[in-house]
Amino acid sequence: MSSTISDSTDNLDDLIRRALSGDEQALAALFGHYRRRLRQMVRLRLDRRLQGRVDPSDVLQEAYLDIVQQLPSYAKQQGEMSFFLWLRLVTGQRMMRVHREHLGTQMRNAGRDVSLHRGALPRATSVSLAAQLLGRFTSASQSAMRAEMQVKLQEAINSMEELDREIIALRHFEELSNKEAAELLGLSKSAASNRYVRALARLQSVLQSMPGFMDQAT
Repeated sequence: MSSTISDSTDNLDDLIRRALSGDEQALAALFGHYRRRLRQMVRLRLDRRLQGRVDPSDVLQEAYLDIVQQLPSYAKQQGEMSFFLWLRLVTGQRMMRVHREHLGTQMRNAGRDVSLHRGALPRATSVSLAAQLLGRFTSASQSAMRAEMQVKLQEAINSMEELDREIIALRHFEELSNKEAAELLGLSKSAASNRYVRALARLQSVLQSMPGFMDQAT
């Protein structure tokens, strides 16, 4: 579905207008267009204890039903948030409900979720970020090395400020634009850009200091 939609701003804007006027096919096409990015957000932020128990596709399916239900409310206040960020917010809210349903009293303190300018979402943990950075570094002969690198990466990521970890997650892994990240974090575009450059430089320095990582993970 997403492959049939051009990234042309005019085309996307037309689809959004049609969706807001009640065109269900336009809404489905938009959701399909952004599905990969939304799925990546879910994979990055879904509690690691739910791996194997909750499929990100199921979260997205439930989130789509929420989006259909909440679309009229968004239409009345659409100037407050871009359409994609609204899709991401509703999907994140569904993910938080999934956390509560499955983890109950085991759910981590809500204060450990990321409090963003546009609402709270489960944070991207050092475990998730390290796993993303390691990528396909999974062969049997590399398993011991991967485990060791995972621990070192988690320690390095934990040493970073929370805002730096979050902007890395938003820009590098969720592929948000600088404007989108700035809007979510309540920063100016220049402040968000500078923060990302500094955070990325620190992370790259850590990766380069790990023997074999840059060769094996590429």
